[in-house]
Amino acid sequence: MSAAGLDTQPSATTYELEDLVGEAWSGRVRVPHFQRDFRWGTQDVIRLFDSIIKGYPIGSLLLWVRQSGRDRITLGSLSIDAPGGDNILWVVDGQQRITSLANALHPKGNEHSPFSIYYDLANREFIDCPKFPDASQVPLPVLFDLDELLNWFSGPGQSSSEYFPEARRVAKLLRQYKVPAYLVRQHDERILTDIFDRMNNYGKRLSRAEIFSALFAGPEEGAPDRLSIPRIAERVAARTGFGIIDDNTVLHTILARRGPDPMRDIRSEFDDSSRRTAPEFPGEKQDAAYEEGEQALVRAVTFLQNSAGVPHLSLLTYKALLVVLTRFFAHFPNPNERNLLLLRRFYWRVAVSGPTVFKGSFTQMSRVLCALVKPGDEEGSITGLINSMNEANPATPNSERFRTNEAVGKIILCSWWALNPRSPVTGQIYDTRELTTLLSEQSTAALAVHRFYRHGLTGRQQLWAANRLFVPSETDSADTFLEGIAQQPLDMEDDVWERVLISYCLDRTSVKLFSQGHKEPFLLRRQEAVTANLATFLARMAEWNYEDTPPLDSLDLDELDESSNGVD
Repeated sequence: MSAAGLDTQPSATTYELEDLVGEAWSGRVRVPHFQRDFRWGTQDVIRLFDSIIKGYPIGSLLLWVRQSGRDRITLGSLSIDAPGGDNILWVVDGQQRITSLANALHPKGNEHSPFSIYYDLANREFIDCPKFPDASQVPLPVLFDLDELLNWFSGPGQSSSEYFPEARRVAKLLRQYKVPAYLVRQHDERILTDIFDRMNNYGKRLSRAEIFSALFAGPEEGAPDRLSIPRIAERVAARTGFGIIDDNTVLHTILARRGPDPMRDIRSEFDDSSRRTAPEFPGEKQDAAYEEGEQALVRAVTFLQNSAGVPHLSLLTYKALLVVLTRFFAHFPNPNERNLLLLRRFYWRVAVSGPTVFKGSFTQMSRVLCALVKPGDEEGSITGLINSMNEANPATPNSERFRTNEAVGKIILCSWWALNPRSPVTGQIYDTRELTTLLSEQSTAALAVHRFYRHGLTGRQQLWAANRLFVPSETDSADTFLEGIAQQPLDMEDDVWERVLISYCLDRTSVKLFSQGHKEPFLLRRQEAVTANLATFLARMAEWNYEDTPPLDSLDLDELDESSNGVD
């Protein structure tokens, strides 16, 4: 651990809230790019103001005093032309509080959630913006500005003049509330990010990706043009239509590409001399690591979509598998066709039986599997991955419990996607773009899944996959779809209608049962079809009973011939 520290001790000061907010509105308080996004909700903002008028402490701020140029900055919902100067205040700790105060008390900021807070004078409490405010409910910007408050009681609040003493009391408490702050003057940004790391990591308040982004944020200048973990997630989604991958998973894919343990200590990631294990890409800088990591992640996602039958993030059983696949495609960007087939088997075997093999620990799963990917040895890596599942049980998951946020539900959805779902109106196959548009940034496929019956079933039957309909389209509503599936269109050929029904694990008999309202016979028949389709799908994708031999061109056939010739 380095002995370097602050050149001078932080100085303590106190701001009256009126002055602090004024500094923020003028652009003299800024949020550095290594800070996490604003995360508070309406109730968090309300609790903050409630603490203030009760005289409770709201915690001290840590502000970095530094020279900064003129800029157009964003603070919550506010866009501010900020002046340059020698004593600009950058928020190291207290972003959520300052952003909430500056926005909720500003006329423009207060127009936007979660900052649209009012004070109910009659009930003496802060509230979310009412749909139809009455005369005793005043917006915070009005309450905060004495001139505006007087005008308000002469206008909209005229009928609530008896509450003026309460309004004056709260306004005074707000303006004069004292906020303690520490001011740090330090030119070395690394020390500031170290302070940020210590303050936020000890309490485990930030995600691992947020800590990583702060540690390796780089200089403030040029930040908007540099790759970042959230930007990588956005770019991958735009290129593939796979959805927005969460920041922690993106970080772990970047780390997995650069070393076998994606859960390793991140503080010395780009300092080769401090790494506990030899780096696989010596001397690689952060920008290059991000760029190459993004490319490997895109290749992994493309494999999932085109080879493994996983069209969208919401149908991915375990994110740990995406991390492992990214490491594989980082080192082997153009695998042998045979190895791609073996990799597909590996994915589906882990998807079905991974939790039993790895005892439900996805951290352990990613560590063990990433370590099996050996740079420079494609066949050895594939063999290691395949062999990791030798003790797995190739059972078909139980389709009597379907939830879109659980692995079994996602596996079933992939088996349905493989049927090429068709429109009951046109008979056309829905394509990936429609699914992507529908799910957009969703983490589950709930928007694409509908119930045949919402009522009239036992609790057990409600959970059956047979009671779910997968409609990967934004244009077809559930009601319209159920009406359409019950009746063959007059202008649709019989063979096309048969294909439509098959694509939903239906046939003419089950559709007739559904149309006539025979719930239980319909569900029993469709449940059999769903289970049979799932077994067929997994048998085809996992190929448990096939030989997992490497490609022929990886075998030394001359050595085999010599061995055979030596046999009597």
